[in-house]
Parts: sequence; C-alpha cells; structure tokens
Amino acid sequence: MAKQLESKKAKPAKNTVQKAKPTRAERTAMFRFLASIVLPIMNLLGRYKIEQSEYLPKSGAVVVSPNHYSEIDPLVIGVAIWKLGRTPRYLAKASLFKIPVLGWLLRKSDQIPVDRHSPRNGTDPLQAANQLVEKQLLVVVYPEGTLTRDPDMWPMRGKSGAVRLALEADVPLIPVAHWGTQKILPRYGKKISLFPRKDVRVRFGPPVDLAAFRGKPLDAASLAKATDLVMVEITKLLAEMRGETPPKKRWDPAKKGQSETGRFEERK
Repeated sequence: MAKQLESKKAKPAKNTVQKAKPTRAERTAMFRFLASIVLPIMNLLGRYKIEQSEYLPKSGAVVVSPNHYSEIDPLVIGVAIWKLGRTPRYLAKASLFKIPVLGWLLRKSDQIPVDRHSPRNGTDPLQAANQLVEKQLLVVVYPEGTLTRDPDMWPMRGKSGAVRLALEADVPLIPVAHWGTQKILPRYGKKISLFPRKDVRVRFGPPVDLAAFRGKPLDAASLAKATDLVMVEITKLLAEMRGETPPKKRWDPAKKGQSETGRFEERK
C-alpha cells in the first residue's frame, strides 16, 4: 500500500507549460502589478500564438534571445513568457535607471542596467546579470543589440552579450522568433495600430548547442562563432514562420555604412 502511494506521488504531471506555476521569488508583487496594467492592453492589441513552448524551461536560470525589429518587441516577448508561467528580466540602458519613477520601477522589478560606454566593456552589467541568473531567473537578451537594419527585417549580425552571459553563467540559451509585431508598431513607427487586433506568432526553439565553448576561454573568435550559431537558430525559426527563405548573407551595418545605434533611413 505504501509503495502504491509513493508511486502515485511520484507520477509526473502532464506537460502543460501554459499552466506552470512560477516561484514567488520570480513572480513578485511588482511584476504582478505591472502585468495587471500591461496584459489587458497587449491582449487588446494582439492575439498571440505561442509555438513550441515546451522548449522554454518551466523553472531555473535561462537566457532567452529573440529577434528584434519593433520597439514594442520587449512587451510582446514579455507577454509570451508571462503566459508560459515565467517572468522576464531585461538588460536595459543604464540611463533609464536615472529617470524618476521609471528608474524606481526598473530597480524594483530587478531589471539589469547596461552601460554601453562602460570603460570595462560591459563587464559590470554582465556580473550583475550573473547575480540574477544565480537566483534562477529568466533574462532576455537581444543578440542584435538594437532593431535590425536588414531592409526585410531578417535578423542582422549579432553581438556577443547573450552568449557571453549564457557561457559565463553556464545556463541554457533559448532562441525565439516572433512575427506580426510590425503590424502593431512598425519599425521606428510612432503610432500604434489599435484595430483590428493583430495576429502575432512567437516560436521558441531548442537550446542552442554551446557545448564546444563551455568551460573554455571566451576570446573574441569563440564568442563570434557562438553568436553566429545563435543567429542561425533565430533566423531558422523566423523563416519557418514567414514561410520564406532568408538572405544567404546576414546584414552587417558596419559594411553597409550604417550606425550601430539610433534610427536609420529605411530603404525605399
């Protein structure tokens, strides 16, 4: 009888990611407050189809790396992650933390300040991110660093922040792509389209295989190779959703005479 009871207790629950229950440490009172404001608005703007959700760990430290082509992307990805029972943290510009009220909200919700002009090349922000990861939380890092410059909104050349964080903290890196967000807010658009509701697809992929780089010195060459693997996986997910073939060569702003930050003129 005792063995039967143990067997029943040990029986694994059904794989229903959408109903996963996050720990109290992850879904804080501040995040629940923010979600109560953001979710109704985002649900009014779009219908979100979340695909391959089984690839997002239900708990534990993880880096999530999405594509980036609209300034409303962080909210879309945040909604998808929240619907799957996790709570997203982001790398945010350090200057935002100095703004009254906004800075307080960012600190209270454990967002991570990043100073792009840091003399230590971002070492301190990555150490801060590692501290968050040690708390078994989820951190969203956009490997492109800014909105893609690619004219057709394919992922452009990536930067090493996401893979560096995943490798230094020795945690999984999950690629994710989304499509349809541009119908809510176009790239560098100033006006949100309210009606009708837009269909937005968000697709998660399996962890990027970074085994060849783990436990080894993170030199520039290794980080570049690892970053390319991430961009390949994100592009693959996006191509599947769009039903299109991506460019053979990834867009590189430096080779196109474009700045790495700020807005740019769209190709006519």
